[in-house]
Amino acid sequence: MTVAHELGHRSEKIEQFYSKVLLMTVCYMHFFIEHNRGHHVRVATPEDPATSRFGESFYSFWWRSVKDGYFSAWELEKERLAKKGLSFWSFKNQMIWFQLLPFVFCGLGFLGFSLLNNRLVWEIPIFFIVQSVLGFSLLELVNYLEHYGMERKKLPSGHYERVTPIHSWNASHIVSNFLLFQLQRHSDHHAFAGKRYQVLNHYDESPQLPAGYSAMILVALIPPLWFAWMNPRLEKWKRMQEA
Repeated sequence: MTVAHELGHRSEKIEQFYSKVLLMTVCYMHFFIEHNRGHHVRVATPEDPATSRFGESFYSFWWRSVKDGYFSAWELEKERLAKKGLSFWSFKNQMIWFQLLPFVFCGLGFLGFSLLNNRLVWEIPIFFIVQSVLGFSLLELVNYLEHYGMERKKLPSGHYERVTPIHSWNASHIVSNFLLFQLQRHSDHHAFAGKRYQVLNHYDESPQLPAGYSAMILVALIPPLWFAWMNPRLEKWKRMQEA
């Protein structure tokens, strides 16, 4: 999922193709649309399903982000097709393909191994579904901790202020950043989404997570512990920004 996220931000078609293939293996291909054209535009606002709210548990966030992010991807694709003068039911509708391809992928594996073993290998679709839910749930866990409680100011014009490095939690830990393709330098990624992971920077002014992603993911699964650890840190950081 981390590699799919990185490749999905690239402008080269071959890298975008690789991103979609990886997302297909976890039934989350709509992420390619919603993340790039939805989340990066609406991050740190109430309109963004992938921005966790202050006081919101991961479990409440998971349901809202998965559901609203999916429907948002349909709307974004519908808008793209309308601008090009294409029908919603066009073969150019990526979301239609994104629904079909994971079933084709799983079906081919199921059929092939069933023929080889002379029985219906029912373990394959069950494994595929379970690992898919686990895969995109880990992604949503990362979304949860990356933007917890972040808010952009709404300007008199009705628009939100520009996304800057202060609108995402940062975690500049050398080992975990190396393993996660610098994903933890998330502040710079959102401020400059086109930058490749190798050149993402650390910002001292960004809100800093108290530990790396591995530890924070485990903490996020226990809401009372998460709130006790993160809420005071978030409130202190906001007071510093207002001073």
